[in-house]
Amino acid sequence: MGKNLTRKILEAHLVEGRLVAGEEIGIRIDQVLAQDLTATQAFLHFEAMGISRIRCRVAACYADHNVLHIKPENMEDHLYLQTASRKYGIWFGKPASGIGHQIHLEHFAIPGETVLGADSHTPHCGGVAMIAIGAGGMDVALAMGGGPYYFVMPQIAAVRLAGALQPWCTAKDVILELLRRLTVRGGKDRIFEFTGPALPMLNAQQRVTITNMSYELGATTSIFPSDDVTRDYFRRLGRLRDWREMLPDSGADYDDTIDVDLAKIEPLVALPSMPDHVVPVREVAGTKVEQVMVGSCTNGSYTDLQAVAKVMKGRRVHPEVYFFIHPSSRADLELLAREGYVTDLLAAGVNVAEPTCGACIGFGHVPAPGTKSLRAINRNFKGRSGLSDDQVYLASPETAAATAIKGVITDPRDLGMELSITAPAPILPDAVPQDNPNLIPPASEAEAAGIAVLHGENIRPSPVKPPLEETLHGTVLIKVGDDISTDHIMPAGAEIVAYRSNIARLAEYVFHRMDPEFSARAKARGGGFIVGGENYGQGSSREHAALAPMSLGVRAVLAKSFSRIHHANLINWGIVPLLFTDPADYDGIDRDDELEIPKIRDGILQGAHVFTVRNRTKGSQFTARVEITPRDRGYLLSGGKLAHVKQHPVR
Repeated sequence: MGKNLTRKILEAHLVEGRLVAGEEIGIRIDQVLAQDLTATQAFLHFEAMGISRIRCRVAACYADHNVLHIKPENMEDHLYLQTASRKYGIWFGKPASGIGHQIHLEHFAIPGETVLGADSHTPHCGGVAMIAIGAGGMDVALAMGGGPYYFVMPQIAAVRLAGALQPWCTAKDVILELLRRLTVRGGKDRIFEFTGPALPMLNAQQRVTITNMSYELGATTSIFPSDDVTRDYFRRLGRLRDWREMLPDSGADYDDTIDVDLAKIEPLVALPSMPDHVVPVREVAGTKVEQVMVGSCTNGSYTDLQAVAKVMKGRRVHPEVYFFIHPSSRADLELLAREGYVTDLLAAGVNVAEPTCGACIGFGHVPAPGTKSLRAINRNFKGRSGLSDDQVYLASPETAAATAIKGVITDPRDLGMELSITAPAPILPDAVPQDNPNLIPPASEAEAAGIAVLHGENIRPSPVKPPLEETLHGTVLIKVGDDISTDHIMPAGAEIVAYRSNIARLAEYVFHRMDPEFSARAKARGGGFIVGGENYGQGSSREHAALAPMSLGVRAVLAKSFSRIHHANLINWGIVPLLFTDPADYDGIDRDDELEIPKIRDGILQGAHVFTVRNRTKGSQFTARVEITPRDRGYLLSGGKLAHVKQHPVR
């Protein structure tokens, strides 16, 4: 059998292990990216490693979340990141340069290379045939230092695309269809490789929308081939020198195949409050909404926004709707302005805001209680918008525009028929300028020697956990259900994100929207345990959801299953991720129960996989297991990856 594209790229970058599903591998990382909410910690870890200059080929940091500088700590972070970037050899995107994933795609993406990002939507660049993986800041810091990225080799599933999208049906509807079929857990331990006769029907930006949001499936990453469509995109970027053909072999072998007929895709919407609660738009048409948003890294491109502008031209936003747009690229926004699309949007009553991730994570445009918001973004986890009891729907930009005009959720096909609007074609700009005045290159090594990194008052080194104890004991600090996201564990929002560089202060907000007393309880009891259900830690890659609980004394998390990135982040910060051997044992634990796990250090050292957990409050016991590699065991024994690296420096 021939080789699939994923396997070809991984083979070219393999430094350790075998490409066998379920076995640990280490790959060389060509490129690294981070954003302002994750980069401060990643940079602090890098500094703690004592390396004076990055060792990967390209690294970039983008100030794309805290763009408004609502608090002085926001600018303090950016000054730290900008000076550190210049000194250590990293590109820096100032606020307003655009959202990092799209800017990285436009300026640095190269088919066939690897990129590790401190953000879960790093698979964005998989749309142009990169192995693009999201990870925690500690893993990214190690990659900046030239270390391999280690992970368990996933299965590779082909998504075979056939047919052609019908008018008003979009790439966003394709990924929503996959979420409808597979759920947010359906991509765990899998990489999705897109194949099939319909590939030429999707332009590069449509492909990027699909790969960007593939992490909502729980996938390690996803990838399209680099073909004539990709070549055309790189021509438009003025970067044909960086294009290369990257295709699977004829008759390539895959672990699984999923067939998708694009002709059968219809406009879809994810209901509150999970990206996989997907139904046809017509099933909820007529639902009143008060707010509409288009943007983020998923749907803020030129392709998306010109479609919205064409729908809105000559029309008005409904009087009872607030409609705002966050472009993903400064370059795309400039093109849209030059071509008159921004004028059309403004004339229609659309708020064209700055290129930023902010509202996507609850940093601005927070809905009012009791209102509904329809958003063309990537996530609608409960509370992510900044309102604990929000009602956020996910849909395509075209559905968003139709809804903004009518004031109720509207299938764009119905609006098109009612108002005689021709469905916008998914087009790309003729040329994307590479001159971005807000993208700052790194200093030369000679110049870097004279640069002082600005460590503001709020920039505090990460705490380091002591080595793993022989016995873990403590109380259950909180018990949560299934599909708990990192937004639940470590919320964002204007009142919280300012402290991403100050873990002691940030820790006051752990589980803040679910249980405002969690932090105080954890401190009073000297730490303890967290109990979770299925898919614990899904969503954002933010390592703060492990780092801040660790600083509060959390010693282990017991869950039915974990998301990939959060599982790695727990290990990175010395928190033992334990799986219920029998998921029914979850029901026998309550908050405030006193638990004890004896001889866990010796067991980890000896390679044990199953441990006895004693519930001293209930007078019962059960077993829990770890799914960790020998390398992970070393990290846990040391107290986490940073502690381990301090003992075993990267060479």
